[in-house]
Formats: sequence, C-alpha cells, structure tokens
Amino acid sequence: MASHTIGIDVGSQSVKACLLDPEGEVLAVGRRACSMSHPAGGWAEQDPAEWELGLEDAVHQVLDVAGVEGSEVGQLGLASQVDGVVAVDAALRPLRNAVIWLDRRAAAQAEALCEAVGERDLFERTGLVCDASHTAPKMMWLRDEEPEVYAAARSLPSVGGYLVGRLTGALVQDRANSSSTLIYDIAAGDWSAALVEAAGLDLDRLPAVRDSTDLAGTLTPAAAARLGLCSACQVIVGTGDDHGAALAAGLLRPGLIADVTGTAEPIAAVAERLTLDEERLVETHAHAVPGTLLVENPGFVSGGSTLWLAESVLHCSQEELFERAAAAPPGADGVTFLPTLSGAMAPRWNDAMRGAFAGIAMNHTDRHLARAVLEGCAYALRDVVDRLAALGLAGEEVRVVGGGARSPLWLQIKADVLNRPVRPVLAEEPTALGAAMLAALAGGVFGDFDEAVERAASLAPEPVRPSPERAAIYAAGHAAYRRLYDGVEGSLG
Repeated sequence: MASHTIGIDVGSQSVKACLLDPEGEVLAVGRRACSMSHPAGGWAEQDPAEWELGLEDAVHQVLDVAGVEGSEVGQLGLASQVDGVVAVDAALRPLRNAVIWLDRRAAAQAEALCEAVGERDLFERTGLVCDASHTAPKMMWLRDEEPEVYAAARSLPSVGGYLVGRLTGALVQDRANSSSTLIYDIAAGDWSAALVEAAGLDLDRLPAVRDSTDLAGTLTPAAAARLGLCSACQVIVGTGDDHGAALAAGLLRPGLIADVTGTAEPIAAVAERLTLDEERLVETHAHAVPGTLLVENPGFVSGGSTLWLAESVLHCSQEELFERAAAAPPGADGVTFLPTLSGAMAPRWNDAMRGAFAGIAMNHTDRHLARAVLEGCAYALRDVVDRLAALGLAGEEVRVVGGGARSPLWLQIKADVLNRPVRPVLAEEPTALGAAMLAALAGGVFGDFDEAVERAASLAPEPVRPSPERAAIYAAGHAAYRRLYDGVEGSLG
C-alpha cells in the first residue's frame, strides 16, 4: 500500500521539505534558513549541523501543517546542493565545516589534477571543466592543507551523501553528485580508480555510488526520533538539487531545457547518449533518471545580481526592483549589464571576469539599470540555450524553475530574448518536489518517471510566447552584450 513521502531540498540558503500524499498530491511545504561562513577570500563553508536542524524543522513543519502522523510516511528522499565535501569520522560525525559549492580555495589542486591527467583526457573521461568548484580538488586541498583532518576522515561524501549517512548509517552517494567530482568516469558510471590515483586520493574514502531511486536504508532509531518519523521509513539515495528541479520540470529525455532561476541560474537539458561540449560551456553530469545524463551550465549569478542591485545600489526590495524594471523600455534604452559579479559562466567560463554596466547616459535612471540587469541575465541564458541547441538537445520550449518563474516580466524578457516560448513551473518548492517524486517512485506511488511527471509536475497551462518586435530589439541587445563581454574580458590582460 502506498504511503506518504517527503522530499527534502538541501540548499546553501535553506532546507525545504515537501510532503506528498499516497496519490502524489502536495499536502504541505516547510523550510528553515541556513547560514554560511567565509573564513577567507574565496572560501565558503557551512556547519553540517545546520542542514540536520533544517531537515528536522522542515519535516516537523509539513507533518504539522498537513496533520499527518510520522508513522504514515514511508519514504524520504533528498535533492542536495552539489559540489560540497564533508569530511566524516568512523561514526559519520563531521570533522570540520563542509566546504561547499561556492568555495574557490582549491584552484592550485585543480590545476595539479589537470596537469597530471591532461586537460583533454580529463574532460573526455569526466565531462567536466577542470575547475576548483568541483569536489576532488577540495578533497585534495584537505589532504594538502589539513592533513590531520584528511587522515582522520573515514569518508569524504557530498552533502547528500553525508545526510543519507546520518539518517541511515549507510555510506552511499548518488550518481549526479558523484559525477561532479572530476574523479568519476561519466561513461562507466562509477569512480575511476585511475583518476582517483592521479588526484592522490584514496578510493576507500569515497562512498559507494548508487542510482537515485535505490534504497539507502531505513532511518536509524535516533534519526527517526529527531524527525518524528518511524524507523521503518525508507531513505532513498536521492540526487543533486539541479537534477531534482529538472525532474520537477519534466525533463526526462531530450527536447526540453530547464532554466533554474535562483541565486545562480543553472541551465540544463537531458541527453540519452554521452554528449560532450567541445566549447566547454556546458558540462555533462549523470541525471536523477537512471541511464540518462544532464548536460548543464552550472549557473551564472542571476538572482544574486538582482539582489545586489536592489540592496547595495538602489536600496530597495527585489519586488520594487522588478517594478522599476517594468517602467523601462525593452533594451533599457541602450544600457547593457554583464551578470559576471562573481566570475563568468557564459558565454565563456572565466573566474577573473567581473560585472559591468555600459551605455549609461544622463537620461538613464534606476529603472534602466533594473531592466538592464534582467536583460543581461537573459542574454547569458541565451548563450547557454544556443549551445544546447547546437548540441541537439533543445526543443522548442524552455521551462523556468524557481523564483524567476514567479515574475511575469522576467518570463516575458526571457521569451523575447530567446525568441522561443518559456513555460513556468508552478511548484512552490520544485527541488523538494523532485526529491519527493523520486521517493514516491521508490515507494510505488508512481509506476515510472513518466507517470511521476504527469501526476506531480505542476506546469503553467500555457507558455509565455515571444513578441517578434521585442525579439528583434533583443537580438541587437544580445549582440551588444557579447561585444561588451569581449571588451571587458580583453581588458583583463
């Protein structure tokens, strides 16, 4: 008999929960904020206890709101932030704060791995750009800079792998997270012993790799007591956060693109065969759907750019920023913005890039700046969508997930810039919903992935369609944006 299921989105800003009933309907969502620390420039860490407290709080919230007893929940699944490392001891207790996705400290280690393997060989075996954001260089940094931590570490799991271990006692990790390490063979679907050796790491410190819907185990009595669930509750292996959001957007096979608009803006499409981008704009990861791949750009600073302009420059709320942007004309009267405040992920990866406004004249106001930021982010989105299309992975429609899906203005700008329809995903917490869909699949609520999407995915009935007139304005605007990018990048020397 099918039971209730809970999906958890473990992000860097919050932990969120989504409760599904035995019919696959969303009954409640819950959330708790998390904090991060920055002990040095380019560093980003989180205390793993924050995720556990957030998980407990969010689960109790959904049970209380829905009036559901913990004993009625049969499965729990996670969709967790990718590119984090948690060093744990033999009792699966963290030995230090987690080094998370935003951290850039391991540049020297990434370069060393690239030199040891060869940039092209490393790319062809992993599908990844050799970048300090990935987790193997962070493990190498721990080995080099904190050898006592590395020596004491029983394992070095991802954020999701850590939490699954804490919930069940099992050291397992999903393919999506594993495929973002630089030591996972994307074609073989498992750790590469040769790459692990080249990185100077230890294979026995890595969790076993499993499919997203595999059963990791049942809740330990201690975990069950903390969550208010029963110890018979099954915990599935789970997936990455982008992958869970893509599932909630209905991305099961090639032909659709998911645009996940949050602080950063990952853009992804599904591939059914190994697809590598020779231009290195998009990377290739394992997807939450077993046997498929998720080809994605990990995301430029998008919502982070609107937040920066609102809080640091205009001293207004983000809601007010969007209102001001709506008062400016398409094209922002010639003002152009580069969404590269923390480096560039499009049209080329470049850590040294920084943001810029150009074309500003005496007649321009805060309204033009606000609109230019929204448009600049849409231009970066177009760079990635165009590349996915060139790889044969893009169909007609782009599905927008996250905060950006709730802005009619931004949706229209994206449709006009892309000159293709965009359809918002309406789920309140789509990443948590994707995790819940995986758990419900494991629990037999849904017979397969197609049924899960058909019954649980929440999409707008009609897409937002482009205007030919505005599309022409934005074609010229995109060209100006690319010229600006080339000029700023060229000035870096």
